[in-house]
Amino acid sequence: MLAQRGLREFAGGNVRLLPNTPYDGRFAFVRVRYNPAPGGFWPGRRPSWIHGYPLAERNLMQIMNEVSLLGAHTDVDTITFDDPELFRYPIAYLIEVGWWTANEREAAGLRAYLQKGGFLFVDDFKPPGWRGIPGGGWEPFADTMRRVLPEAQFLDMEPSDPVFHAFFEINDIHHFPQAYNAGNPIFKGIFEDNDRSKRLMAIVNYNTDVSQFWEWSGRGFRPFDETNEAYKLGVNYLMYGMTH
Repeated sequence: MLAQRGLREFAGGNVRLLPNTPYDGRFAFVRVRYNPAPGGFWPGRRPSWIHGYPLAERNLMQIMNEVSLLGAHTDVDTITFDDPELFRYPIAYLIEVGWWTANEREAAGLRAYLQKGGFLFVDDFKPPGWRGIPGGGWEPFADTMRRVLPEAQFLDMEPSDPVFHAFFEINDIHHFPQAYNAGNPIFKGIFEDNDRSKRLMAIVNYNTDVSQFWEWSGRGFRPFDETNEAYKLGVNYLMYGMTH
């Protein structure tokens, strides 16, 4: 099927990408490309940001169209933070950020995107030394994010925060299902002016991989009830990002 779509090569690793959907005003899900730090390439020189692409978000968008009238594209786009086309997407999806790097143009692009109302969704975020892979963890991500928003604070998310009630009612985030990581996920947020009563600009799922449930759904790898919770979280993030 992918060959029929006319894939193109990406210079940051051995990966072939679907062409982006021509802009027509309809919602399209976009995954952010970046040049990974050392350790951020999987077998076959696949860059860390490609994990689960495009099946995970394609499945999420099919669910989104089932539970809402959004009428979103189900094809998946990719972009870099320094691409002016980023501003056509209300929500940007960034994964495996323990190996995320950003040059000055990319940092400036993300800063402008967030300040102008964009919503950043960070997922598939492992602790350092996960499965013996060099690098990763919180500090490389936090250091890069501080270059984007030097004054930003990473605040602990609370079950009462609006993002967890944007569509589905999610009341327990402290014991959220895990796909394969150990321990409970940690949810952090960056709020406008570091004020949690204002707009949530970015949400960070640390020590978890919610999108793995989307990717595996329909394969029988994980229980239905846990997969449903992961979809609820994804739908809520999209709803919040489009309405705030």
